[in-house]
Amino acid sequence: MARIVMKFGGTSMAGIERIRNVAARVKREWEAGNQVAVVVSAMAGETDRLVGFCKEASPLYDLREYDVVVASGEQVTSGLLAITLQAMGVPARSWLGWQLPIHTSSAHASARIDTIDTDTLNASLADGHVAVIPGFQGVADDNRVTTLGRGGSDTSAVAVAAAMKADRCDIYTDVDGVYTTDPRIVPRARKLTKVTYEEMLELASVGAKVLQTRSVGLAMKEGVRVRVLSSFEDTHDEEGHRGTLIVGEEEINDVERQVITGIAADKNEAKVTLTNVPDRPGAVAHIFGPLAEAGMNVDMIVQNVAHATGSTDVTFTVPRAELARALDVLNKAKAPIGYDDLIHDTKIAKISVVGVGMRSHAGVAATMFDTLADRRINILAITTSEIKVSVLIHEDETELAVRVLHTAYGLDAPEDEAA
Repeated sequence: MARIVMKFGGTSMAGIERIRNVAARVKREWEAGNQVAVVVSAMAGETDRLVGFCKEASPLYDLREYDVVVASGEQVTSGLLAITLQAMGVPARSWLGWQLPIHTSSAHASARIDTIDTDTLNASLADGHVAVIPGFQGVADDNRVTTLGRGGSDTSAVAVAAAMKADRCDIYTDVDGVYTTDPRIVPRARKLTKVTYEEMLELASVGAKVLQTRSVGLAMKEGVRVRVLSSFEDTHDEEGHRGTLIVGEEEINDVERQVITGIAADKNEAKVTLTNVPDRPGAVAHIFGPLAEAGMNVDMIVQNVAHATGSTDVTFTVPRAELARALDVLNKAKAPIGYDDLIHDTKIAKISVVGVGMRSHAGVAATMFDTLADRRINILAITTSEIKVSVLIHEDETELAVRVLHTAYGLDAPEDEAA
């Protein structure tokens, strides 16, 4: 007998027929003698619809009431799944965030999970019941409903798995695992059997949409084994594996590991350049201090060679959706920063190669730069970590860059194995 958390996203819960498909998968695990908790998202598109209602009611809506409204989407699907399971002969009950409870911070619309009480949950599982839990929600100390931010159901699932000491957290999506890159760009992308927490965290942070970054970080911190697999098909690889396991590095043998695990592309970045910034101590702090105070996430940072005039240009990227706010902050801070011009560009893309094998292999960055140069793809900025190299390029060259790099690092599947 195993303890399993099964998480189903919005596309998996989009309508009663799909909920029946989910229930059949849950029943299969329950009939195998496993203790099962299920975490569900709202139906596809439902959260957007509810957010739209809030904005229509008032552009300056109260975040506490916003949470009340948007949390209802998961409440509906959790109840419907419990009803469907009961109709199939499976004892099931839904448990809302405040009923377990799932304790969170009081940062409405972006709360973080503090603790989860498991006494009620453990008792239910011990009685042979399936627990159905709405993702994305919890309760603050003042007993107000909170939500975790968009994509928060993945985090809910991992947190529940950690709290109940589950053997595995299965996250069902509309893809059958983690691939070396987006198969829509590279048809010969390969599905990966195992990926380390670190690699998945980097891939999620640079544009891979399979898992939410916070959920991967939590899984890494708590040592939760996560499996990504499809809600719509039971596909296995040549060795009989389903989906992709996200695990610690110790579970992946060196003989299985390539230098590069995957390539990700992200077109949701904007480039900002401040020209003729005074080249003196504290100048950069005047730029990024106000941005940090405004809660802005800054990614790639490049300080150019100093000009003869005693100044320098500073370039960095922010999420495209936050560009307007970033420009407003910088315009207001122009005097203390002392720059001449503020230039921005949204027609860019970030291309990243990720792999723990970089730690022990030289030449990864050189291969990237040579490959892009051969195709006359200009690099606008570069940033690195221990297991990642990212470059900024023009967005029109995104697909070409991903394809040529995928081939250069030997990630293409043989033609008979292509996705």
